Amino acid sequence: MQALIESFRTTIRHASGQRRPLRLRGAGTKDFYGNAPQGEPLDTRQFCGIVDYDPTELVITARCGTPLAEIEAELAQRRQLLAFEAPRFGAGGTLGGAIAAGLSGPRRQAVGALRDFVLGVQMMDGRGDLLNFGGRVVKNVAGYDVSRLMAGSLGTLGLILEVSLKVLPMPFAEQSLCFEMDEPTALARLNAWGGQPLPISASAWADGVLRLRLSGAGAAVAAARQKLGGEWMTETDAAAFWKGLRDHSLTWFDSARQGATLWRLAVPSTTPALPLFGRQLIEWGGGQRWWLTDASPGHVRTVAAAARGHATLFRNGGDGRHGGDVFTALPQPLLDIHQRLKDAFDPARIFNPGRLYAQL
Repeated sequence: MQALIESFRTTIRHASGQRRPLRLRGAGTKDFYGNAPQGEPLDTRQFCGIVDYDPTELVITARCGTPLAEIEAELAQRRQLLAFEAPRFGAGGTLGGAIAAGLSGPRRQAVGALRDFVLGVQMMDGRGDLLNFGGRVVKNVAGYDVSRLMAGSLGTLGLILEVSLKVLPMPFAEQSLCFEMDEPTALARLNAWGGQPLPISASAWADGVLRLRLSGAGAAVAAARQKLGGEWMTETDAAAFWKGLRDHSLTWFDSARQGATLWRLAVPSTTPALPLFGRQLIEWGGGQRWWLTDASPGHVRTVAAAARGHATLFRNGGDGRHGGDVFTALPQPLLDIHQRLKDAFDPARIFNPGRLYAQL
């Protein structure tokens, strides 16, 4: 692997000297996400493999090109998992791509976001220098936690080489339920249940049906199942649904995969039904709302801001046909911080230029 590191260093230093953009890329399963990719591809898939795994400490360290499927298979042998359920969006999704995108799956409402599980990162900056942040134990952070800056940075700060993650035990029992109800009723129920000690690990409402996943101790799941009622989903159907939601392979997302515009709205979970024309899928207890619509970006962001949230043009917006950035514009003080971080890690600005914001 040292030869690969030297190859990366040579490529980065040469590109930096010429101020030639590099497009950091693993399996490419999230090429659609963010503003349009630019630059010469730098493929990370050969830099792969699990470096260290200590089941007793609930920590795993792997290289950036390691497929998520390989990591999860290793964890499953010890009945452990990546609790944030990183989306794949296609075969071969890698750890580095998951960290760079910073996206979390259905279990995020119960356990937290991907960035909450990042313990340490080894990266290469725009000078070709190796930098190490954090560590390989849960209690390792003193001062500013730079390692978590990599989560959601879309490769704009540097090349992620290795990542250490906290993992969790698999739940002893799981059961999924479904209920027929309209959107206002579903939101009211989700918020009412969210204030109770129920083992809800995922939720999703779409097309008049609310689905819940219960996870935890067998007795807790059985008691919640009896209290909530609803129709039980078979284990096979439930696994297919939550995996399909995670990876956007459900039929609900078909039109988005075929070119329709898909927005993601992040709003307080208590936000009532929004005046949105189009189709919606609501998850994370009401906090995340997927919206298929032809509405203008200005209208979408106005609706999100009125609800004290923000909107991301998730699919089919990074080609520039909608105008503006994919992500909600930052206030100037926050943009200044981003600019200073970019200058510190990537002074020649070669890594994934414009992918996160045009100014970066």
